[in-house]
Amino acid sequence: MPPASNAATAVNFAAATSLAMELDFNGVQPQHFGAPPARSTPFQIGSFEGAVTRGASCNCNSITLIPHCNGTHTESVGHLTTGFRPLHEFVPLSPIPALLLTVDVASAADTSEDSVPAPRQGDLLITRAALLKGWPASAQQAPRALLLRTASPAQEANPPYLTRQAASEIVQRGVEHLVVDLPSVDRSSDDGKLTAHRIFFGLPVGATDAGLATRSHCTITELAQFPSRLTDGPCALQLQIPAFTGDAVPSRPLHLPLVTA
Repeated sequence: MPPASNAATAVNFAAATSLAMELDFNGVQPQHFGAPPARSTPFQIGSFEGAVTRGASCNCNSITLIPHCNGTHTESVGHLTTGFRPLHEFVPLSPIPALLLTVDVASAADTSEDSVPAPRQGDLLITRAALLKGWPASAQQAPRALLLRTASPAQEANPPYLTRQAASEIVQRGVEHLVVDLPSVDRSSDDGKLTAHRIFFGLPVGATDAGLATRSHCTITELAQFPSRLTDGPCALQLQIPAFTGDAVPSRPLHLPLVTA
């Protein structure tokens, strides 16, 4: 149960939980959107081969991966645009107020909510109605981050995705950093529309100039995982990312519980 609304709270750093998937280069790993597996191979130059098992003085590997497809990653409006800023320039360094929320997914046939293009038969949707059903009636502090856990396992071929109405509701509630356990907030194959992405980043339909986005400081983290022991409710989020340039980078979001101070 979250602390009472009039109680002072603090972040419990000692109880941090990583929401990142482990990327095992030699085992089973995510390969969404038809991407090849991520690879880690010994670096070779001249007679040097970076593997102690092969007689080298040290291990030195070359890593090849596609952040969007091979594991937990955080992305910016640059996923859809030109002229974007590197994420490490604006991702908060300190923990921010967050809400962990578990939602049921709905069959497209059972809701009037939609997306662009229109949902197809058999699609599973994360709806505004589901968000409203689970959102706490009151909270001590409005969350800047939403950790959205789906109650149903994702389908590999066609995972659930957000409706237009759900994406708009998240924006209206002031959420700046969205973390989901899905490969994408949009349908895996959506004719390149990326409707939920555009709504979340405040980017007009078809626009490719990052300067036109009204929420270019926001981020979406996909392919996170939420241990079942974590309970819904207010918490804090710390986004850990490398200082890479690019539209998306591998990341380790941390769930931080709150305690009464």
